[in-house]
Amino acid sequence: MASHETPLNQRQYLTFFLADEQYAVGVLSVKEIIEYGVVTRVPTTPPYIRGVINLRGSVVPVVDLSVKFGLQECPVSRRTCIIIMETTLRGERATMGVVADSVSQVIQFAEADIEPPPAFGTRVRMEYLEGMAKMGSKFVLILDMDEVFAADEIVVPTSAAPVPMPASSAAEGATAP
Repeated sequence: MASHETPLNQRQYLTFFLADEQYAVGVLSVKEIIEYGVVTRVPTTPPYIRGVINLRGSVVPVVDLSVKFGLQECPVSRRTCIIIMETTLRGERATMGVVADSVSQVIQFAEADIEPPPAFGTRVRMEYLEGMAKMGSKFVLILDMDEVFAADEIVVPTSAAPVPMPASSAAEGATAP
């Protein structure tokens, strides 16, 4: 009887391309992969936030990692997709979308196959990397998406909760009894 279980010392990763460079993320954080469609731009967001999408009634921010990492932004093609991921942001679970030029494959890496990230030579900040693994004659950078999304400038849309007014504004609008 054949077993389809992953050995304990191996993890599965989804590999994808950004500006002709290959990256990987743990499959356990990937919820789904969708076709690139209508993305609504949100004013005053950083350039690497493409906007938001409506995913079955939920507002999901879409991040362009190529721009965030300082790589060349690639035009949207028929292979461009959005990887929907679940991550931890400010201590809470959040759903985020990541633009990928294309998705490659799901691959397993043993712990021994993953090396610490190099201290030089990558355009990606060191804290964004879990490590790097050899795929054939090349290396793939394994991203720690909790760290990538932990940046203070990423704002996740929340439910339509009322926004509290600053104390000075509330005092100006209040009338004396």
